[in-house]
Amino acid sequence: MTLATAYVCVLIAAFLPYLWVAVAKASGERYDNRDPRRWQERQQSQRSLRANAAQLNSYEAFAPFAAGVIMAQLAGVPHTQIGTLAIVFVVFRILHGLLYVSGHHMLRSAAWAGGFVCVLWLLVQAALNITP
Repeated sequence: MTLATAYVCVLIAAFLPYLWVAVAKASGERYDNRDPRRWQERQQSQRSLRANAAQLNSYEAFAPFAAGVIMAQLAGVPHTQIGTLAIVFVVFRILHGLLYVSGHHMLRSAAWAGGFVCVLWLLVQAALNITP
């Protein structure tokens, strides 16, 4: 596992919101690109609404994850550990979105928690590695 693996995971995590918004648009009534925000508000499809929520949650999760990868690298955390945590995070986040869209709320929350633990682990390892 290299640091490049972790960086690819950051790239994947950066694009996950766009995957979920594509699902939201494909799951609703005929998409209207002239007014996308109000179009989403008018949707009755639960799948579209859940996919939009997965998109928003993906945006929220991205910044702490990317910061965790960078902080861990700068603090000298072993690259294999960073790469492993990054892969596990991305797997959890993909599962989170799939479970969100399909309406499995308990499993979705478990996947969210798994990703959150990965971010916490990256941040804590960075802090522990940098302290004298």
